[in-house]
Amino acid sequence: MTAAVPVRAVAAADVAAVEALVAEAAAEDGTGPLSEDGALRLRALAPAEVVPGELAAGVVHLVSTAHGAPGTVTGYVQVDTSAPGDASGELVVSPRHRRGGAGRALLGAARAAAGGPLRLWAHGDLPPARALAAAAGLRRVRELSRMARPLGAGAQLPPAEPPAGTALRTFRPGADDAAWLALNAAAFAHHPEQGRWSTADLLARQREPWFDPAGFFLAEADGALVGFHWTKVEPGSRTGEVYVLGVAPGRAGRGLGRVLAVAGLRHLAARGCAEVDLYVDGDNAAAVRLYSGLGFARAALDVQYRSGD
Repeated sequence: MTAAVPVRAVAAADVAAVEALVAEAAAEDGTGPLSEDGALRLRALAPAEVVPGELAAGVVHLVSTAHGAPGTVTGYVQVDTSAPGDASGELVVSPRHRRGGAGRALLGAARAAAGGPLRLWAHGDLPPARALAAAAGLRRVRELSRMARPLGAGAQLPPAEPPAGTALRTFRPGADDAAWLALNAAAFAHHPEQGRWSTADLLARQREPWFDPAGFFLAEADGALVGFHWTKVEPGSRTGEVYVLGVAPGRAGRGLGRVLAVAGLRHLAARGCAEVDLYVDGDNAAAVRLYSGLGFARAALDVQYRSGD
């Protein structure tokens, strides 16, 4: 009989090894195994890290290790249990240790940590993840598309003027935080991740090296925020991102999202980005229609599985 793969809690000293494993898997698979939230939560465990510790609250971090070598990390899973009855997580196994039971062991430990239903992301919709999900009886419940389009200095972008009475300006850190968080919560009230953002989530991004308020556009009408488009460019990269775009529920369907999208794309083009990408839920027909109309096409797919119903 094959011995069970050891699984234990992550210690602060493990963070570097887990980050190296994540980088190894990304290089092998062509896609990162952790979302930005997941990467920030992992970093929050490291000694002297500037990421707010609140991001790790309610999150369980576990690693699988090699038999007889508890310091050799072979896989990692994190489970966010902060929303009772709605745990979610992300899991990765080192390419050098796949097909050895680490994925099954981590999934079993994640289910135990969840104590009920568990939603688990598989970034890239890769065969190993599909095989693990099938063997474990997980259901495919959600798809997140990465869409992309070329940009460059000669990019063709349509004219898009704000509606009468609406003006665009850029974000003011500190002054706009509370109003933006309220608008974000309203715009993404039914979104299981984005709509839950807290002050800690916002401050964590403001501390990231890519944060640039000049690329964070706000739409304002009658003294209130009614929409936003936050763009992102990693240092040294020529790929920009529609990081998050939202419109107040009462303003949806009036073309404001398109105006904000174009404003952000023009900014990214002026910064020299050769390409721009974004992530959108597969069932968000209005957003997919907006981005398709602006020249975006699906480039990759993330899948969420669920267990424990």
